[in-house]
Amino acid sequence: MNITEVRVKLTEERRNRLQAFCSITIDNDFVVRDLKVIEGTRGAFVAMPSRKLTDKCKKCGCKNYLRAKYCNDCGAQLDENRAESNDRGRFKLYADTAHPINSECRDEIEKKVLSAFEEEVEKSRQPGYKPPKYDEPDDMGDGHGDDDEDNNNNDEDSELDDKGEFGTGIFS
Repeated sequence: MNITEVRVKLTEERRNRLQAFCSITIDNDFVVRDLKVIEGTRGAFVAMPSRKLTDKCKKCGCKNYLRAKYCNDCGAQLDENRAESNDRGRFKLYADTAHPINSECRDEIEKKVLSAFEEEVEKSRQPGYKPPKYDEPDDMGDGHGDDDEDNNNNDEDSELDDKGEFGTGIFS
């Protein structure tokens, strides 16, 4: 695998744990979007693209995110403890949509993405810095759809694991 391009879009609020959204191009043939650079307790790490997990309302069958307290369709109250938890009591609320199969691949992705992130941070400190433009309007958008209200990563309910254990799809 050869990572031929890394694109970085720094986030506006640098005080948040979410520092940047990134995309990587592999062998000039395949793009993976919505990687995230997260500031953890032991430094920055790369989180793989993920999606919120859902289940169905027992009353009407509508899909709802596992954090939802009420059904989006019928308004029925949902069981707040319906998400699976791991051995540390953390709920599985997200699942990776793309992730490396082995640690060597993860290490290579993290090394290249963090290097490009640091370069972009340095560029951003220069007078007259303009963030890079992308071909498509949503190419490097916020990385989420309309359901982004609890994905800011700046509140006490953040789902990010400081250890970077995203291959398991388990977030705190």
